[in-house]
Amino acid sequence: MLTDIQLFNRAQRNALKESAKASPRRRANHNVHKSYEDLVQRLFIAMEPDSYVRPHRHTQQHKWEFFMAVEGSIDLLFFDDNAVLTKRITLSAGGDCVGVEIPPNVWHATVCFEPVVFMEVKQGPYEVMDDKGFASWAPEEGDVAVAPFLEKLKEAELGTQF
Repeated sequence: MLTDIQLFNRAQRNALKESAKASPRRRANHNVHKSYEDLVQRLFIAMEPDSYVRPHRHTQQHKWEFFMAVEGSIDLLFFDDNAVLTKRITLSAGGDCVGVEIPPNVWHATVCFEPVVFMEVKQGPYEVMDDKGFASWAPEEGDVAVAPFLEKLKEAELGTQF
């Protein structure tokens, strides 16, 4: 039915950005999917530059992720098993590269230098206890070491070891 159509317009993006600013984690999401049980998880995320996304990987062999910049830009950082930064991709709304798909079992994190809104699509169902394998070499959210680590992530060049 037409009543089931979901729009994500400027007003909703602005509200999501305001929610991110007010959030202790400095990011907020708007789920498009109806349930964590859905086979495809679809969500819009607003993120502030001081939001920390701990490096992680999705260890289940069918758990890919897709990111697409909607407003602003975001950097995706990729690491090898030795915590070395091997690739940095900038997604920019309306820019040369707007999206990327990340295969399972790839270490990654995101950073931004300006407020950003992006879409994430990933294989479901979402399993809270089994969604991410966090990097032992990166501080946990809330740790006092997060702020300097986030700055190191933002400034890191290829080959930097963490």
